[in-house]
Amino acid sequence: MTYAMRTSHHSDGRRRIFILPRDSADEAALVADATIFPADSLLQVCAHFAARGADTDVRLTQHRPAIKPAAPAYLDFSDVKGQLQAKRALEVAAAGGHSVLLVGPPGTGKSMLAARFPGILPPMTDEEALESAAVQSLTSGFSAARWKVRPYRSPHHTASGVALVGGGSTPRPGEISLAHRGVLFLDELPEFDRKVLEVLREPLESGQITISRAARQADFPARFQLIAAMNPCPCGFLGARHRECRCTPDQVTRYQGKISGPLLDRIDMQIQVGAIAHDDLLQQAAGEASADIAARVASSFEVQQRRQRKSNYLLSTTEIDLHCKPDAAGEDLLRTAMTRLNWSARAYHRVLKVARTIADLSQVPIIGKVHIAEAIQYRRALREQ
Repeated sequence: MTYAMRTSHHSDGRRRIFILPRDSADEAALVADATIFPADSLLQVCAHFAARGADTDVRLTQHRPAIKPAAPAYLDFSDVKGQLQAKRALEVAAAGGHSVLLVGPPGTGKSMLAARFPGILPPMTDEEALESAAVQSLTSGFSAARWKVRPYRSPHHTASGVALVGGGSTPRPGEISLAHRGVLFLDELPEFDRKVLEVLREPLESGQITISRAARQADFPARFQLIAAMNPCPCGFLGARHRECRCTPDQVTRYQGKISGPLLDRIDMQIQVGAIAHDDLLQQAAGEASADIAARVASSFEVQQRRQRKSNYLLSTTEIDLHCKPDAAGEDLLRTAMTRLNWSARAYHRVLKVARTIADLSQVPIIGKVHIAEAIQYRRALREQ
């Protein structure tokens, strides 16, 4: 059934009034400042507008939502023992919107860390929640009870290109669009089809994906935060303390080479997740709670919004020159790292943006040497491990 819509303006601001099918009323009522009138047929809509004076029995009544969204319930970082460096890196990633690659042997907690990442992201705005819900609704996957809960999508590495990217004779969104305004977790990254992974390069830069078919072309939003994980070698134990790696250098090179240089260049942070010694694991106290980490992330996010009205990862080249200029000592360190590590211009800019986020977490206006040094540690090329 089609719907009628009317928008009126008042002196105190803009008011949105919608007449919608009754089945859509609960979802529409989640939008702030929206007044919803449900109708069962177009005849009811016509009767409502034709009503005069005492004909109140034919007028539509304003909808009161039957479903009240609960506060988002995410998995908590307090469950994760140890891995302080990895948790610090994910805090930086959450604060600035940066993409992350977690590299480490099996059983080190990479998937556990990723599953808890949405809980430290800044709360969703009404606009972000509406964008996410609109994409979810295209696949009938939206639930009003999950309003303002950031999506977390973790497709298996056997997923087809259409499942991950989207497509079909009538183009429909894939996993990267269903993760819009949320998290896309790709575990066992080298096991994904390389052609499929290369498609990620466009949305990582632009925040959208274009699906072209003979009959039509469709653009879907894909502003997701990528968290990827992989083993460092085919057997998984390169660099592990408790088990010896038996892979040859050529095998390691071929395995890591499944991730192309251009894609790796677009991942802001590459983190080593080492194994925790058994004694340390048994003695470790509970980790820091997500709520405490999220508070620091939210404070840093507010700094970015006041300064540039966007997250650091969205800064353009011109804006990087304006907002991410380090002090003299930091600039010297960055220049040395560029020369020794043979970085591309893209890698250089991404390090600066990560350093800007680290400084924002410390509530420091100028990027210093210590911030540059930490950002460099998060940019270790996978090929050098």
